[in-house]
Amino acid sequence: MRIAISHATRFVYDSNVDYAVQRLLLTPLNFDSQHIESWTIRAAGMANALQYFDGLGNAVTLTTFSNHIGPVEIIAEGIVTCRDAQGLVKGLVETAPLAVYLRQTMATLPSTKILRLLVDRTQNAANPLRELHSLMYLVHSNVAYLTGVTNSQTTAAEAFENGSGVCQDHAHIFLGLARSLGYPSRYVTGYLVMGIGAASTASHAWVEVNVQDLGWVGFDVANCICPTEQYVRVAAGIDAAGVTPVRGSRRGGVAETMTVEVRVEIAQQ
Repeated sequence: MRIAISHATRFVYDSNVDYAVQRLLLTPLNFDSQHIESWTIRAAGMANALQYFDGLGNAVTLTTFSNHIGPVEIIAEGIVTCRDAQGLVKGLVETAPLAVYLRQTMATLPSTKILRLLVDRTQNAANPLRELHSLMYLVHSNVAYLTGVTNSQTTAAEAFENGSGVCQDHAHIFLGLARSLGYPSRYVTGYLVMGIGAASTASHAWVEVNVQDLGWVGFDVANCICPTEQYVRVAAGIDAAGVTPVRGSRRGGVAETMTVEVRVEIAQQ
């Protein structure tokens, strides 16, 4: 499937930006089931941007600029071809030891209530894939998808207590459980196209778990499926905070307002 993506981030300030540095995690990678046909990023400072791979294998663009007048816009867009690999992620260059992905953070640390989902673990413990699919279903069925009830700072424990959240919350809860069982797991950001004639208007998040003898396997808890050819993978980290698409610091530029516009649709053949 060929998928067209446009991800635009716009910052508006009450005064000019004297100096800014921005780390962009907006570039998808090539691997066995994903091929980048075209990809561009337009942003202030791109002419002298530094591009590199971070310690977790993500493609990073680092920009700096000064004396900027007016809004700051970052537009990432292109076409990506994906095929269904039944959730398996093969062909990525792995730079970090698996132990890194066992570390809990404040965002993923499971509460006592979350850990109660493991009470019937014994019936599936001998089959990792069955166990992980069971966990995905349990989280999905206990936390309703509902926008506006959580935010970027909401923890897994808080979302589970509320009984609702978005894909970030589903991913954090699942990460906490998988790591508690000894599965190296990572938070993944990317895009999901809903189907022919439909267009998604937001980025998406899911989880990848390292399963012995299989490698990395994706689990989209919000939709209770493994990623298919409708998913475009961009970056992965320990939790959502580590893979924010745009992060930086600045001097000047008071009273920041940020808007994000995402469009994901099936591209013409």
